[in-house]
Amino acid sequence: MSQQKEIIGTNTHISLLGRTGVPAKIDTGADSSAIWASDIKITRDNILKFKLFGPGSPFYTGKVIKRTDFKVAQVKSSNGQSEIRYRTKLAITVNGRRLRVLFNLSDRANGRFPVLLGRRTLKNKFLVDVSEYHIPPTSGQKTAQLQQKLLKNPRQFYLSQKRKEQKS
Repeated sequence: MSQQKEIIGTNTHISLLGRTGVPAKIDTGADSSAIWASDIKITRDNILKFKLFGPGSPFYTGKVIKRTDFKVAQVKSSNGQSEIRYRTKLAITVNGRRLRVLFNLSDRANGRFPVLLGRRTLKNKFLVDVSEYHIPPTSGQKTAQLQQKLLKNPRQFYLSQKRKEQKS
């Protein structure tokens, strides 16, 4: 008999390696899961070494994690470019449920969520209710700020946006 599937929202907090309250995005559009890792290297002894998160993260400890059991994958990032990423399993807890998850190690310093949980992790364990979340969205705040700038001076707002587009 299969275990009951728990309902989770579009994001949650997870625990891993003694860290609690780590923000995770539930990403049903991603096949695999990813976690922010820094200082990723393979030693002469063929050991994968990395640190979870980065110096800018409140969850960063600087502790080096070592793995002899790891893989590599070519993944297409959100900007459409293919990248090689190392993968390894980490034990996490999601809503009280302990899981062993295969994570792509990647630089997520610019992302709002240091952890993404993809379909392979969610499959047969969770149902996603997009109306639920643990971490409130910020896009509404950004939109409100943009709206205020637009109302203040529509022409200046337009010209500043055009300049940003040209720089990209």
